[in-house]
Amino acid sequence: MHIHHLNCISTCPLGGKLMDDRTESLIRRGHLVCHCLLVELNDSLVLIDTGLGLQDVANPQTRLSRFFLTLIRPEFREEMTAVRQVQRLGFDPRDVHHIILTHLDFDHAGGLDDFPNAQVHMLQSERDDAFAQRSWLDRQRFRPQQWSTRGNWHVYPSAQGETWFGFDSVRDLEGIPPEILMVPLLGHTLGHTGIAVKIGDQWLFHTGDAYFFYKEMDFSQPWCTPGLRFYQWMMEKNRQSRLQNQMRLRQLRHDQNDRITIFCGHDVVEFERLPGRSAEVPAEQLML
Repeated sequence: MHIHHLNCISTCPLGGKLMDDRTESLIRRGHLVCHCLLVELNDSLVLIDTGLGLQDVANPQTRLSRFFLTLIRPEFREEMTAVRQVQRLGFDPRDVHHIILTHLDFDHAGGLDDFPNAQVHMLQSERDDAFAQRSWLDRQRFRPQQWSTRGNWHVYPSAQGETWFGFDSVRDLEGIPPEILMVPLLGHTLGHTGIAVKIGDQWLFHTGDAYFFYKEMDFSQPWCTPGLRFYQWMMEKNRQSRLQNQMRLRQLRHDQNDRITIFCGHDVVEFERLPGRSAEVPAEQLML
């Protein structure tokens, strides 16, 4: 099993340094990634989250909400979409047989349309809440325009499963090896989940939007930028669960740092550390 780290279209939120703690000023836009994983199996590929897709790049005004286009201004580069990076790595996109979603927010599910034959896995509570479109914010974040493959979706109850390092209701996924697990991390959305991938005796743990900034995982002094702290508050569906899961992730990182590498979906520092390349570079360009 081999893992590729893909940044599937960066976003450039208002607030600059208040968001990423890296941008030089507050009046410039910040930089966040959309960290996806491509997992090579013996006979197929598994994609964990999709980022934004080709149709989002081509028609952002019809696919995405004006609110989020203004707020985070995605850096629409076709070569950074998951499907183009899969091709750059020398694979056929049709070999992506499975997609596992941490959640259905537009910046995590926009590339579903680019893999029309893939089986898509998520928690049932995520699908149901996204379909309900209950609030104005739900209608901005959950975009049915991106869901042409909904006939291929497989959903799982959020209250059933095994345990994994103290986390409950962990699920094996249909048609996917047991080395890849869905670990519910509710809070950001009602069906939000992390994805754990075992490689040898080590684990990679993609926690989606369970947190946003790498210093939030500091065990003794967790810290988040003011902008991202506000954004998490704005987007949360269950504050108590979100904060509790962040605390549990900090404890897990503290206790199992030699066995589990924890990372989130948007932090640039974490992304660039793992593959050892700039977040601005498609995966293929440094695969020599």
